[in-house]
Amino acid sequence: MLRFLRDGAPPEDALLPGPVLGRGRWLGLVPAGTEAILLAAPESGFRIEEAALLSTLRVLALAARRRPRSLPVALYVLARGDARRFRNTLRLAAAVSPLGAWETWRDGRARPVEPAFDRAPETTVRVGLRMDAAADQVEAVRRSLTALAGQTHRDWRLVLRWTGGAPPAVADDARVREVSGAAPAFPDADAVGFLAPGDEPAPDALAQLAACFAGPDPAALAYGDEEARRDGRRQPRLKPGWSPDLALVGGPAYPGRPLLLGAGFAAGLPWRPEEGARALTLAAAAAAPDRVRHVARLLCRSAGGSEAPDAPDSIATALTRAGSPATVRVADGVSDLLWPLPDPPPLVSVVIPTRDRPDLIGTAVLGVLERTAYPALELVIVDNGSTDPAVHALYAGLAGDGRVRRLDRPVPFNFSALVNDGVAASTGSVVVLLNNDVEVLEPDWLAEMVRLAVRPGIGAVGAKLLYGNGRLQHAGVVVGLGGRAGHILRNRPAGTPGHLGRLRVAHEVAGVTAACLAVTRERYDAVGGFDAASFPIDFNDIDFCLRLAATGHRSLWTPRAVLAHHESVSRGPSVGPQRVRFEAEAGCFAARWRATIRDDPYYHPAFSVTAFGEDLE
Repeated sequence: MLRFLRDGAPPEDALLPGPVLGRGRWLGLVPAGTEAILLAAPESGFRIEEAALLSTLRVLALAARRRPRSLPVALYVLARGDARRFRNTLRLAAAVSPLGAWETWRDGRARPVEPAFDRAPETTVRVGLRMDAAADQVEAVRRSLTALAGQTHRDWRLVLRWTGGAPPAVADDARVREVSGAAPAFPDADAVGFLAPGDEPAPDALAQLAACFAGPDPAALAYGDEEARRDGRRQPRLKPGWSPDLALVGGPAYPGRPLLLGAGFAAGLPWRPEEGARALTLAAAAAAPDRVRHVARLLCRSAGGSEAPDAPDSIATALTRAGSPATVRVADGVSDLLWPLPDPPPLVSVVIPTRDRPDLIGTAVLGVLERTAYPALELVIVDNGSTDPAVHALYAGLAGDGRVRRLDRPVPFNFSALVNDGVAASTGSVVVLLNNDVEVLEPDWLAEMVRLAVRPGIGAVGAKLLYGNGRLQHAGVVVGLGGRAGHILRNRPAGTPGHLGRLRVAHEVAGVTAACLAVTRERYDAVGGFDAASFPIDFNDIDFCLRLAATGHRSLWTPRAVLAHHESVSRGPSVGPQRVRFEAEAGCFAARWRATIRDDPYYHPAFSVTAFGEDLE
């Protein structure tokens, strides 16, 4: 992270990209009035190889060459005096690359391993690997053996099992044992894993992964990033931090390879060697280990292979063996987990803060009461001083509905306080926060969220929200996006699959928006609800999710609950004094959660925090 100290103005921070290929590059404008630049970086394994101060004209020229259409936008926002947006527009054009430009981006950042500089912590961890290969894969096997011979971590063993008849011996390394027919699952080792014929681990791959199994708190599972061949090109698999739900239904790309498991952990899994590598991964994910490490470095050029999703029966077998209550459902060719709804379903309290705007609150109320297929709900409307007669007429029409309760709070607008008051007045064991500008689109949205919210270890659950034009508005919050926090892939087509297909299934995220958020009352109360003092209007929802995470409760986003969100139409944009207030809350958020801003566990450090998509920094 860089920090710009400015004369007479608050400092500004900028996140640096992770050196996932050994080297990272950052380009941005120095804010006016900067007197000094501070750098926060690791004490070892880091150095600045080049630094240059470029003129604004040079950066404009670079932006015009790379993305000509961005230049008029940059000049327009500069003329309006929006310095922050001007800088971000230039960075988007000059320093951010689409994921489709991976090979060019990679070639500009790859750096050979320097043993004296890149040395991973030396360990006594022995690595045991297994490779199953057919006789016609000899050349692929040799590529893998060459890569293993070049590992900086030397203490490894490999069982090379030939299927369908063994060719002449191909290995001249005593650490490789070639067999045909029955074979031990893995060599005797501290950490074990599979390689596929043709996998080429980076020289420091085993060193980086083995280090995860050393020390007083060894990992149960560790994995890194990879580059796989697909359609004749190399494409990256830049993986999030440990996401057990995604590991079960995300297919072979996650956690993929390279992957090692603690030998003791692997030995206790309900799995047989003949079932193969993916079955072992599913068994590990279903066991939900809590000691998992993700090495955010490109550690393997994998052989690729089938991109087909796992057979539902394979996932179901892993769930059954682990004793999980979840089952597998398939919709549009995508397998997802179906978690049971308690019987009887718990009472859900839907809390909507609102003021005037009868068109909005009328649509929201109609959606909850008439278009939601959930048998046990109550609606708590927290009115912030409405004066519109149409709103009061709406309230009069609801007076006879025993499911509806209204709180009058004609006080200065404080979203967090309104939410807290509504939750305190409700009686359900599950609370759903809903904005007054949200429209119900599908009747099963609430049941889908409740199924997840009542699971052990789950904090907040968020929905798939769409703009009025049908494009994505909310698919989870990334901490650090835009400098503080933002919605990933907003304004993309509704069916956007996301990197590794994550947006097709429910998965872990750093946080979700309070525009539609479900949580059990017990967990809401355990963290004290929303922080009305520090975050009266903005950042309150992501702060709430991060406080839940600090108690061991992770947030989930699900594509199975789909609603429309006509974002902030009831309040409008923040300008003037509202903008000053927004910046004050943003500063408070940055101070409280700077460590997470620097490293959202579910957003890969190669991805840009300037763009709101999965682009490369």
